[in-house]
Amino acid sequence: MILLRARFPAGRYHATPWDSHVNEGRVAWPPDPWRLMRAFIATWRRKLDPEGRRRETMHQLLEGLAASLPAYRLPESALMHSRHYMPVRAGRVDKPTLIFDAALRIDPDDPLELHWPVELAPQAQELLADLAENIGYLGRAESWIEMSLDAPGEAAGINCRPRDQLIETDDDQDLEQLELLAPRAPADYQALRARILADKIPGVSAKKLQKTLPEDWLDALVLETGDLRALRWSAPPAARRVSYVRERPRSAAPRAVHHRHRRPTCVRYCLAARPLPPVEETLRVGEWARLAAMGRGRLLLGQARLPWQLSGHETPLGNRHGHAFWLPEDTDGDGFIDHLLVHVPAGLDHDAERILRTLAYLKDDQGNRLQLLFEGLGEAHLFSGATPLLARARTWRSITPYLHPWHLKKIPRHLSPAERAASFQAQLHDQLRRECRQRGLPEPVAVRELPDVKVGGRPRKPIHFRRFRTKRGLVQPDRLGRFLELEFPQPLTGPLALGFGCH
Repeated sequence: MILLRARFPAGRYHATPWDSHVNEGRVAWPPDPWRLMRAFIATWRRKLDPEGRRRETMHQLLEGLAASLPAYRLPESALMHSRHYMPVRAGRVDKPTLIFDAALRIDPDDPLELHWPVELAPQAQELLADLAENIGYLGRAESWIEMSLDAPGEAAGINCRPRDQLIETDDDQDLEQLELLAPRAPADYQALRARILADKIPGVSAKKLQKTLPEDWLDALVLETGDLRALRWSAPPAARRVSYVRERPRSAAPRAVHHRHRRPTCVRYCLAARPLPPVEETLRVGEWARLAAMGRGRLLLGQARLPWQLSGHETPLGNRHGHAFWLPEDTDGDGFIDHLLVHVPAGLDHDAERILRTLAYLKDDQGNRLQLLFEGLGEAHLFSGATPLLARARTWRSITPYLHPWHLKKIPRHLSPAERAASFQAQLHDQLRRECRQRGLPEPVAVRELPDVKVGGRPRKPIHFRRFRTKRGLVQPDRLGRFLELEFPQPLTGPLALGFGCH
């Protein structure tokens, strides 16, 4: 067993996930095994062995660490961020762009511990001790770190471990799932490299492809991120994605007592218009509802005070889907939208509630009014008997087309139609699973594509539905859409809104 103990003297940790950008406000926590390996290699090359005389020992050390996954004892942390403008090149001029720089605030005296279940040769363990002593930062350069290799003791306080190391006493309700990057074993990397080079990806020269697939495993671990993204790698080829679970953070501060125990999360309206909009216009009606709420908010509060719970702008870090979902629905099955459900997972504050209580009508594209009759406001379970959108079930089916939220990788042209279809389905399912993980939802155990859905008793295909947002300049990865049936390992409480334009 190897025990690495690390402290952050500056009290903060900056690191951006590999598949993210600085302005997304995400922090890669805990540090991936992949990030640690790269930090060790950088320290070895720049400080300990610039001439590479101990390369064989370094290879032995990293190969030993790559053979297993560490468990973590994470210190208490709090998400923080700074905002500042940076010049970003736009054509011939530098355009000031607001940057959200996220970080974790960590007690400098509360260490991060990594318990690595491996046995290393004496030379490799000695090199690891030197690396730990000389590493200066982890992640960004301002994330100063003091690391040491300590004698292994009892693994107490572990609160983040690989998913396959769960023990019977773990309570799933107190755990959240996350995805980390870890290096592939050398043999796995060589097999993957041989398979990719043999396939010859169309449109990519062999020289460019080999540049991102070096023969030496150590060289593959330190490839530049920019070179990999230029060839549209979804992850470094020498890395693999691994599932971890960690305990949900608990606040030690006493909770304040309020007369109203929880904020309301749902508002429901009845639509009154002649004619009512068809279900095929669900996306457009949701946009009209949001625009109406924004107009009402400007009238009551002014532009500067619009609640983020309704606008979806400047949402708190780590709460990308806590703002409002505008969900039109057809409750009587006649094919026309007759109700509107506004679901706000983060809860409505006083200003947001005031806006929605006084919202009286929507306007369509021609300026015609659709009257809104306020039906009620409260927690989701209060409406579960009135709408199937708030039901609890294991199996969920599309009522409007699902649009995948990220661009799909190009499929090689030399594949047969069956192979191309299989590749497309695999990418689609990967996006679904990734989206569920980011929402804190369990991954579906089965995904089935439906040929059509019934609207007012008629079979309708995705082409019959409005599938495009009207917001200018918005990049839309999917312009076709499809209907899906998802089966989860356990019942979920709705609403379940996924994909591009889900809000």
